[in-house]
Amino acid sequence: MADNNNQNQVKIELRPEVAQGEYSNLAMINHSSSEFVIDFAHMLPIAPPQIFSRVIMAPEHAKRLLYALQENIARYEKEFGEIKLPQAPAPQSGLTAMPFGTGKA
Repeated sequence: MADNNNQNQVKIELRPEVAQGEYSNLAMINHSSSEFVIDFAHMLPIAPPQIFSRVIMAPEHAKRLLYALQENIARYEKEFGEIKLPQAPAPQSGLTAMPFGTGKA
């Protein structure tokens, strides 16, 4: 009997320079009718934000990413406790919680 599980496996390569990862504390998201564009950036208090990676995906993949993040955050919070945001934006406001103050009161 053939093992069907092996036929459905995808081997994903992870190059060493990618495996090291990049720190991001800011993501900017834009969309059109056919794609979502996510820019990942570093935002530090001593320098302007720097975008270091851009990911472009179809709306269906963006929604799958949303579901995967929701599932993983739920698992994380179940194991480690609730992730608290210092000043969470109002739902549906379109605003993102910034890691540092903007200097404007």
